[in-house]
Amino acid sequence: MRFLLEISRGKKSASDLVTHVPRTGFGGWRRIFESFSGAWQKNVECTQAELLTYPTLYACVMRIVTDMGKLPFCLKQQGDNGIWQAYDAGPLWPVLRKPNDYQTAQQFREQWTLSKITQGNAYALKRRDVRGVVTDLYILDPSRVMPMVTQSGAVYYQLMTDPLNTLPTGYPADKLIVPASEIIHDRCICLHHPLIGVPPVCAAYWPAVKNLKILMSSAQFFSNNAQPGGILTAPAGMSDDDAKLIQQHWQEKYSGENSGKVAVIGADMKFTSFAMNNADSQLVEQMRYSDEQICQPFGIPPFKIGIGSIPAGLSVDSINLLYQDGALSTHIEAMENLLDEGLGLGTGANAKLGIWLDTMPLLRMDVGKQADVEVKLVGGKIKTPDEGRACFNLAPTGGGSTLWGQQQDYPLGMLADRAEWDPQMQPPAPTPAPAPPADYSTAEEQARRVSAELFLFKMAKAAREDLNARPH
Repeated sequence: MRFLLEISRGKKSASDLVTHVPRTGFGGWRRIFESFSGAWQKNVECTQAELLTYPTLYACVMRIVTDMGKLPFCLKQQGDNGIWQAYDAGPLWPVLRKPNDYQTAQQFREQWTLSKITQGNAYALKRRDVRGVVTDLYILDPSRVMPMVTQSGAVYYQLMTDPLNTLPTGYPADKLIVPASEIIHDRCICLHHPLIGVPPVCAAYWPAVKNLKILMSSAQFFSNNAQPGGILTAPAGMSDDDAKLIQQHWQEKYSGENSGKVAVIGADMKFTSFAMNNADSQLVEQMRYSDEQICQPFGIPPFKIGIGSIPAGLSVDSINLLYQDGALSTHIEAMENLLDEGLGLGTGANAKLGIWLDTMPLLRMDVGKQADVEVKLVGGKIKTPDEGRACFNLAPTGGGSTLWGQQQDYPLGMLADRAEWDPQMQPPAPTPAPAPPADYSTAEEQARRVSAELFLFKMAKAAREDLNARPH
């Protein structure tokens, strides 16, 4: 496997030639700051792993990650007519079907997307054979990759050892450097540096932390049988020993499993509650508002993950298209473009090859609706019958590879000149003039007329004689 590069020039080390990309200003999303003053001293912190356990944030991440995993890779070739068709051949197709030894193509896409939307950056390391063709792709841990820039502006990546991704162990961390040509780097919006992306988790941090604190407070609240805490007040003059005895008695008799029992308070003592109930604090409204704020950085409509109701007038297809356009389209385009560039497609011998993500699994409709759509496409001469049947996993049929139309249909160009070739559009033929009456003035015409009259007389006489000869 050829991907390692040691940078050295004379006595200068790699650190003299390349500069690490500064992380000041955009590393805060990895460093969980104090949620309140003094939280660090009290060991009260919220790690990223704990943050992702919040249901709404987890649902947003899971929805995008799993949906991106559903979209299979399609290697297509552009024909001379400009139409892209499936091309399941060539040396690049195996790496799309099986990117590496321990992941399927679906798992590879899921890890790519998960790394991008939670860490801001996704790094895919290429592995080549002796021909220089990419045979494996490995998604690296973003926390173990450091972008670097040389004084001339060339980009490199410093990698830490990782046996799972076939990086050699024991190699000095400051020497394992690969050029940008061996890394596919996908990143979210770059707010502070062109090589470092900031994930949507960064923008969803505070709403998620607030709701997570509310859940933790509610859990503690209901673990005490939903009985609020309070304070016991006694008349002046009570000694410290008596106060401790009353406190111990109260905790033993009326807290924990004994919560809710009737308490008898003597000596003019009073119990004052200082916690609000759920109705007063309006936890549901506060959490719903924060949940909607969490959905905003991911571009997910809240109702897509069960928050609120679906707006009136939206069909299932409209909801899927709205979700795809807001939450998935940018990740789909980025993955397609980066794979094309990273695998050398669109140039040289692979100039007419490209990688597509098939979005049909996201737009699957019910069978009835899908049948209506295919009938319209075939009837509109957009698809052949065999292409429509293929959507239902049906075999081709006789004549199904041809576009069919009715006999009376004509191309629009012919209809423009129809008056010239259609007999029905021609003017009617003139009616012939009636023959003039016969002229019997000549001897020849008179003889012809006498012969005709004699023939008719003979025919009538013969018919009359035959009629009389028949018995009555």
